[in-house]
Parts: sequence; C-alpha cells; structure tokens
Amino acid sequence: MSNKSQKSSLTKSGRARRQFLGGTALAAAGASAAVLVPRSASAADSTPKDCPVVPTPMKDVEGKVAFITGGDSGIGLGIARAFTDAGMKVVITYRTQAHLDEAMKYLEKAGNRVHAINVDVTDRPGMQKAADETIRVFQKVHVVVNNAGVGVIGGLSTATYDDWDWGMSVNATGVFNGIRTFLPRIQAHGEGGQVVATSSLAGLLGHGPAGVYTASKYAVVGMMEALRNELAETNVGVSVFCPGLVNTNIGTSNRNRPATLADSGFKPDAKMMASIPKEMRQMRGPPPGMDALEAGQRVLQGVRDNDLYILTTPEYEDEFRARGEAVVASLPTDVKAPEIRVTLGRVILGKTVYATVRDRKVCQRARTRKA
Repeated sequence: MSNKSQKSSLTKSGRARRQFLGGTALAAAGASAAVLVPRSASAADSTPKDCPVVPTPMKDVEGKVAFITGGDSGIGLGIARAFTDAGMKVVITYRTQAHLDEAMKYLEKAGNRVHAINVDVTDRPGMQKAADETIRVFQKVHVVVNNAGVGVIGGLSTATYDDWDWGMSVNATGVFNGIRTFLPRIQAHGEGGQVVATSSLAGLLGHGPAGVYTASKYAVVGMMEALRNELAETNVGVSVFCPGLVNTNIGTSNRNRPATLADSGFKPDAKMMASIPKEMRQMRGPPPGMDALEAGQRVLQGVRDNDLYILTTPEYEDEFRARGEAVVASLPTDVKAPEIRVTLGRVILGKTVYATVRDRKVCQRARTRKA
C-alpha cells in the first residue's frame, strides 16, 4: 500500500491517537527539560562548579521529619541514628519489641524527636494510620525511607509460590505502599522532600543463590529510577540505596514470616547453620559487613546531595561495568527501527536522568581523585 493510501485509510480515532501521542511527547519533553539544563554554579553548593548539578531539596535536613520503615534494627536503625544526629525528627517502624527496646537505647539522646510505630509494611490500612500518626506527632513529613525488607535466600529454581509471595510482598510491594502513602503528604506541604528506598547490591547484579531476593530488589531499583524520572522537575528528590554486606539482622527475618506463607523451597543445611555462630565467634577482627551507622551516614549524605544511586561496594566495579557492557553488546546490529517506532518508543520512555547522573558522578569522582 502506498503512503498516500495509508494516510487516507486513517480513521478519526487513529488521527486522534496520534494527536494524543504527539501531545504526550511534548509533555514528556517539557516535564524533564529542567534536568537537562545546568543551573547556576551558586545553586550547586558543594558540587564543583563545572560539574552538572541537580536540585537538592533536602540539603538542609535539620528539623525535617523522616519516616523510616524497619528503623528498629540494622540499616534502618543506622539511618535513624544518622538522621537524628543531624537534627532530624524521625518515626521508626518496628515488628519486634526486643529490637525496638535496643534501638531506643541508641536513640535515647534524641529524646522527643523519635517516635515508634508498630506496623507491617504490607498492611496498607496500617500504613495509612502510621502516616496519620506521624502527622499528628510531628505535623509534617519530608523524607520517607522505605527500608523494611526480608531475606529470601535460595535459587529461583527451587522457590515456592510462598517464597515468592512473601519476598515480593515485603521487599517490593512494601516499598510501593510507602510511596503511595507518604509521597502525597510530602508533596502537599510544598517544602520539598526525598523518597528513599533500600534495595541491595542484588538489585543491580543478579545473585544466583538468591533469585526471589534479587527479583524483589531489582523491582525496587526500577521503581526508584522511574520515580526519579517522573519527579525530575519537582522539589522532591529520589534515591535508592544499594548496599553490599552490612551487619544486620536480615538473616533472622523468618521470625516475621506469616504462617499463611510458610511453605518454603529453601531448606538450609542444619549442620552448617549451627556452625555459623561458632565460626563468627572465632573470627578475628570486626564483622565482615559495613557498620550499620556508616551505612546510615551514607544514606544521609545521599539524601542531602539528592543522589539517585547510593552505593557501598567499589569492589564490584568490574561486575557493574561488565553488566552494562553486556547489555550494550547485546543490541542487534541488523535491525533498522522505523521512525514512527523510534518516536513512539521515546514517548513511552520519556526523558531520563541517566546521562545527568552519570556525568555528575563521573565529574565528582574525577575531582576527588585530583584532590
């Protein structure tokens, strides 16, 4: 069929769809234009003047309010300690009373700037009540840290439906629940804020021995990348924390596994598990993971700088590079995409912040090495 015939065969609905897509393309372009235009050097604060800059709505965190899920132990407690040390008010959620009792010893000096709520992140009405309670206690919320997570360790080939449903409900759906509950409240006061989620090294590199966990953590990275692109021109920043080994209690997360999702395909070797405490006691030097407070301090700095990716594992640089190069190398060389497909694909994708994030961090890293 000729181009002329194709054009004449378009229905009104077809023309309307193209008009809609064209309008969407313009909206997408306009929505992210601010990310691509460098701001003045005076707005960059500590960023080198010739490096790309991004808005930093939470540069000054003193007096701001943060809601941290799973803030009673491990990384969540480390974040709460770092935040309160910086003068923030924090609400931490907990599931285990003993962990909360221990956490409050660390947070004691913050006094009435700390409030605890017992809530399960998979409980949507419970999260709404927790948000309302946060507003009652501290009037506003500026930062939400979707940190609560569980360790579902085992290969995907042996995982059960229960393993999948439990891991995804906490690690992925729990993060969405936090975003859905708190983002509108952050946007409502207009003072700016930050949405943070704890993913993992397993959210960037596929871990064969932890298939369900990897899938859930990749989902978190994808959510936060998409949200960063969506909110690029607003005064709400977005960060995803992808740590490697940190000294936490995630190895005992089965204590909170629902009885309704108890069927697991992962059967750890009882003798091996029994030997771990003894081997840990016999180890010389500090525990192998990063200290949770240091992890929390890195999250705090990432919030202040509005970093998209907050990482802790330079020892995996080769793997990160190999993964990216493997994706690029897998692009077909014998495909010629028609212009309409390219246009429509770009409309669907929208503007992205990847290049800005890359250029900013590469520049900062170069400056650090020269110093």
